[in-house]
This record gives sequence, structure tokens and C-alpha cells, in this order.
Amino acid sequence: MHLALSQQLLRDMTRREFFRRTGIGVGAVALASMLGQTAAGAPAATAARNDPMAPRPRHFPARAKSVIYLHMAGAPSQHDLFDPKPKLAELNGKPIPAELIKNERFAFIKGHPRILGSPFKFSRCGKAGMEISELLPHLQTIADDVALVRSMHTDQFNHAPAQIFLSTGSQRPGRPSMGSWMTYGLGSENADLPGFIVMLSGQNQPDGGMACWSSGFLPTLYQGVPFRSEGDPVLAVSNPAGMSPDVRRRSLDAIRDLNQLRLDGVGDPEIATRIASYELAYRMQTSVPEMMEVAKEPKEIHELYGTTPGKASFANNCLLARRLVERGVRFVQLYHWGWDSHGTAKHDDLLTSLPQRCKETDQASVALVKDLKQRGLLDDTLVIWGGEFGRTPMNEERGGSKFLGRDHHPHCFSLWMAGGGIKAGQVIGATDELGYTVTEDPVHVHDLQATILHLMGMDHERLTYKFQGRDFRLTDVFGKVVRKLV
Repeated sequence: MHLALSQQLLRDMTRREFFRRTGIGVGAVALASMLGQTAAGAPAATAARNDPMAPRPRHFPARAKSVIYLHMAGAPSQHDLFDPKPKLAELNGKPIPAELIKNERFAFIKGHPRILGSPFKFSRCGKAGMEISELLPHLQTIADDVALVRSMHTDQFNHAPAQIFLSTGSQRPGRPSMGSWMTYGLGSENADLPGFIVMLSGQNQPDGGMACWSSGFLPTLYQGVPFRSEGDPVLAVSNPAGMSPDVRRRSLDAIRDLNQLRLDGVGDPEIATRIASYELAYRMQTSVPEMMEVAKEPKEIHELYGTTPGKASFANNCLLARRLVERGVRFVQLYHWGWDSHGTAKHDDLLTSLPQRCKETDQASVALVKDLKQRGLLDDTLVIWGGEFGRTPMNEERGGSKFLGRDHHPHCFSLWMAGGGIKAGQVIGATDELGYTVTEDPVHVHDLQATILHLMGMDHERLTYKFQGRDFRLTDVFGKVVRKLV
């Protein structure tokens, strides 16, 4: 794996393949650059200086180098965390106005639902008086470091399609995820780690599954690589019992040579991707164990995050996320499952389940922002916290349940962002007095995606990949940058 491979790729291309690849521009150059980095194991920055095919991908100066997306799978209730509505408390238990829900389709609510006021108190925090729930006491301490968006909305109201839509810009599996678009467009800054890494916590994985971090029709080199915080960090990377590093190296050399023969014959870029993936996996055998050694972090860092070394948790994943962006990983996605507060029983009600999810995530999420800031990394790292949609201002009462809960709600939800060029200490957008619809500065999922790409130095309309005769992009044919956030 060396620069000659990139040059050979160009020589072996058919005329049609040549025009296809030059049409995709940024991605072809980024892939060629990554292929050119693998043999020597040199840092990406060094390789970029020496490799004439190194990517120059950004469309304009970037405000962020990395993204850490904290996805709260199941959709947190904005009414109980970020968007207090006194009117809900005033009308608690009364039927919601009929005209508001006319022709509305809910996931589980039947009949005419009743309004549910929040059982939790809010405090005004920071210089802007940002209202944040008592369930998030740690977030209250960094109100001046975050931007709160109360006017998010989406097209999907069930978990799997909504999570896939947020991640890929389409509700159907098969499109590249945000992290894949990032690594396709920008390449990697570390030759020994994947550019896109995923970590899971909670009782289950997200409903959208691997489609949320798939590379779709992009080369598989750009797909998200799941890391685990206990056991083998990455499955199928460690040597099998009885195989020495020397035997593994010679085996990979033989496989590489066979793949190279095939590549020379057909010129399929996916074969080059396969070669690069094998080589990356080999280098990860050394780089990943060192990166995962969170036990070596100082005691005060573990106290800050609330981590227990060796124990899988969202807090542990947040600390690992900081270590990853320190090492140049482009996109880190953390999923924490369990926010689906329907109120069918104690395990998913607002009074028991929601406080527990907040307890599991609030300290570590805020610690991540504080830790990045004290290390001088927050300006270059964009941190995002939120779910895939919101919750209804009405009580679900499924099957006559006496537990408090809220159904799925796509028309408005909240999330917060920090670092990476975000204008902090402000609240963007507003909803009506019942928190049912957006009334000010609506931010669609495609707008969020466009803004993230913008902060990373990329124009969402120009970052495209030709597939089946069409130029695709993350935001499909929609999206606009939210200028108030920048």
C-alpha cells in the first residue's frame, strides 16, 4: 500500500470510470490520499505534505475539525427538559384543543388525548437566562457554553426511520450517514484509527441499527466502526489464538497481493477500499489498545466524568470520545438508548425512567464539554446532544395506563450544541404556548445537517457522490445553514 497504488488506480480506470470519479472530486481525492498513507503508517498530516494527491477538500475555512454527536436514542421529552410551558401546567388534565390535532396521526395515542403539564421545575441559567430542567443540573452550569435549539422538526415519527433520517438524510436504509460523508469529504487525520467511530450504551442499540452509521453507496472505507468499552474494543481485529504478529503480517501481505492482482485486472475502487481496510485493521491492533486505556487518566478526570474504568457506560464512552478527537478522529457518534418515555409502566414513565436517563448522561455530557474546553479542543470540536424527534404535550395513557408518558412528536423538539464555531449562550427558535408546533426560526433535520457540514468547512450542496446516474448529497435536495447558530 503506497502512492504507486493510487497512481495504478488512475492508469487502470476505464473512460467511464474516469469521468465518474473526476465528477465526484473530493471523495476520489480523499480515498486516493488515504490509500497513499497506509504502508509507512505515517501520520496523515505528514502524508498530506508528501502526497501530491492529498485532499484539499474544504469549500471554505472550517470552524471545526471533529464532531462528537451524542444521540439520545428514543427521543427525550423537550417539555420536561428544555422547553417549559406554563400553559400545560395550567390546563393539565384537560382535553387538547380539537383543532390542534385534527387529522393528526400518532404512533400510539388513541381518542382525544389530555394535556400533560411537566412535573419538573426549571431554572434560568447563564447570562441569557436559558431555561433548563432540574433533571439536568450539570447542563445548567454550562448554559453560556451551549446553544439551545427549541425549534427542531422532522418528517418521521417512528424511531427507526427517524434515527436513520437524522443520520443519513433519508428515512430508508441505504444512504451514507453523516460520519461517512465527513470522512468521504475530509479524509482522516490519523492513519491508525478509523475516521468515523460509533459507541453504544444503554440496554439496546438504536432502533435504526447499523443503517445509522452505514456508508451506503459510498466505499465501505467510510462506514462507522463500532468500538466497545469492554472486552475486545473492535471485533475481529485481534489476532486469533496461535497467530503471531509475524504470521498475521505475512497473511495480510498475501491477501493484499491477491487483491492487487484483481484490482489491476478490473480497476474496481471497492477492491482498493478492501485493501485499505485490511491495512487499517492491522495498524489498529497497536493504536486501539493504547487509545482505550482510560484507566491511565488522572483521578480528577474520572471524577469529572463519573467514570468507572473497565465498566461500559455512557460516561466511559464520553471520555473515550475526547481521547478519539485528540487523536484526530473526524466523527464520533455515541448512542444512548432508553429515552422512549411512553408511560406504559414504571420502566418508561416520566417520573422514573426520564430522571434515570438524565442521571446516566447529564454529568458525562457536560464533563465532555468542560474537558474539551480546558484542553483547548472545544473551538475545534462540535458537540451535539439530542434525539430523533420530540414528545407530545399530551399524556399518552395507552390502554388506560396511570403512568405519565408522552407519545412521539415530529413537529418540534429540542437539542443543544457546543464548540466548533457555534454561537453559544443563546436560545434559537420557539414553539407555541402548548409546545405543539414551531412558531419561530424552524430548523429542519436537513438544516441541521447543512449547518454541521458548514461548520466543518463544506458546502452541503457541493459535497456530492454520483450513484445510479444521480448526484446524491446528505441533505437530498433540501437544507439551509442556520446562520443564527454560527
